[in-house]
Amino acid sequence: MNRETKRLMQRQGQLGPDGEPATTTRRQPPKPQVRGTAQQIGERTRPAEFLREVRGELRRVAWPTRAETINSATVVLIALVVLTTVIFGMDTVFSKFVLFLFKR
Repeated sequence: MNRETKRLMQRQGQLGPDGEPATTTRRQPPKPQVRGTAQQIGERTRPAEFLREVRGELRRVAWPTRAETINSATVVLIALVVLTTVIFGMDTVFSKFVLFLFKR
């Protein structure tokens, strides 16, 4: 087991700080929720709270820089042009071949 794996396992709580396996406790399976109960209806998120949570999550997103966006868009456009040209060329060749076969 290498250092990176040990660090990852420590972060996940599978190893103690000394590198020994951490003692685990058995988890109880989650209780199934009954739909339509009054308790479930009371747990709904209000629209304002939902929007606050969405805003908080969007702040954590690793947004690409302008240069990364331009590079990605350029690669996609070039791939689009190349693949369109290849498919058009293959379609033309196959159609000419089929017309040649059935011309007789």
